[in-house]
Amino acid sequence: MLRILYVNDFHGFAEPHKPFGSDEVLGGIAYLSSRVNALRSEKPSILLAAGDMIQGDNWATMTTGASVIELMNLMRFDAMVVGNHEFDFGQDVLRKRIAEAEFPVLGANIQGLDALRPYVIKDIGGIKAGIIGVVTEETPVTTHPRNVTGLTFLPQETTVTRYIQEISPGTDVIIVLSHIGHQADRVLAAHVEGINIIVGGHSHTRIDSPVLAGKTILLQAWEHAKALGVLDITMEDGKIVKSEGHLEIISPEPGTEDRDVSFLVEKYRKKIDAVLSETIGETDVDLDGENVRRRETNLGNLIADIMRETSGADMALINGGGIRTSIGKGALTVQNIYSVLPFDNYLVAVRLSGKQIKGALEHGVSAIEEGAGRFPQVSGISFSYVRSAQPGSRVRDIIIRGKQMEPDREYHVATNDFLAAGGDGYGAFGEALKSSKDFSLVGGVMTGEKLVYNDSSRWIRDVVIEYIKDKCRISPLTEGRIREIP
Repeated sequence: MLRILYVNDFHGFAEPHKPFGSDEVLGGIAYLSSRVNALRSEKPSILLAAGDMIQGDNWATMTTGASVIELMNLMRFDAMVVGNHEFDFGQDVLRKRIAEAEFPVLGANIQGLDALRPYVIKDIGGIKAGIIGVVTEETPVTTHPRNVTGLTFLPQETTVTRYIQEISPGTDVIIVLSHIGHQADRVLAAHVEGINIIVGGHSHTRIDSPVLAGKTILLQAWEHAKALGVLDITMEDGKIVKSEGHLEIISPEPGTEDRDVSFLVEKYRKKIDAVLSETIGETDVDLDGENVRRRETNLGNLIADIMRETSGADMALINGGGIRTSIGKGALTVQNIYSVLPFDNYLVAVRLSGKQIKGALEHGVSAIEEGAGRFPQVSGISFSYVRSAQPGSRVRDIIIRGKQMEPDREYHVATNDFLAAGGDGYGAFGEALKSSKDFSLVGGVMTGEKLVYNDSSRWIRDVVIEYIKDKCRISPLTEGRIREIP
């Protein structure tokens, strides 16, 4: 018998927290670790992480992920696959984190980063488990392009097929540790033979009971240490004859935590608090970062408004995926804003034609069904879209600064340098910039005649902090900037 314990999309959420719209406190890595210890003691077990571990909440971001690797070493993880956000601090930092890890870090479909291993074979209680790691091929557009310079992301299906053929003779069970999303896991299971189990991540999917896709067991454990996945398999004659699994929802019950892990969490929390505890203002309303990939939110409006006003642009467009959490009403601290905007992005404004703006909006709403991070949050513009229409033909009624958009007119559009470089697939910005005769990108800093505002000296989160300090009190609303037509 083999027990597989798994987490995904931790994003550094080490402390218990209330998800947006809920009064229930969930998570807390010290409590999850305690459950890992108890479950491990019952039978031969393996602990796996399906990516996006080292970046996100301040607890991780302020140390560029070093705190998370120390945590994972303490918890004795057996393997992890890199997620797209493992690249957010750049390749040099990622190499340091991999070197610090006392477990293999996998990435079979990545060429150019030799520190990653394609697979590992673990002998657990006499069962040899071959674990192959793959990350989404969309990584180059879901992290800043500069973070993946020189890397190639190979097709997942051909990569997994290749390594199954290589390791099958010496293994009893094949596990794919995947950071490609649940729907992509289903496709992978349908197209590649020989996968026994896929432990997935990337889509933050809550799979309470294992899903069977053909002969492949699909798993995923929600997000942010709010759940621990458990799968027990029984094998006879080299085959899985029985499998039982579930998610354990993690609730912080005082006295049940892993004390060593709790000490580590507290150590880094104190360091962060010393830097980020300053109160900068107050919000009279809850700030919604939960729904930024699905609809207009007041938090998205706030950030986009600040960017438009600061840059003097006609409008602003940002990707919802860049907004990482919500804030409850009440006092606002530096830490709150750093949690919402953990990425090192700076503010730019680009000249785009009305036609290019429409193309950007079409891209933004093209994958709303998937909850893709490209969904736009906007300022100075309103539009409607038809969800049932084909992607690329959904957007209607574009109004900029109170007037109908003109396709051939140029507008100044505020955004972040990630989107301006083509991140999240926003090609309109990259096309406009590269049409500049004097365009250049050196050390992550862009120049060119199409740039009408370019402040690489401070991060957007710091711009937001300064704005809130000046206003003291905020109460942003949703205003019908983005309207869905049934």
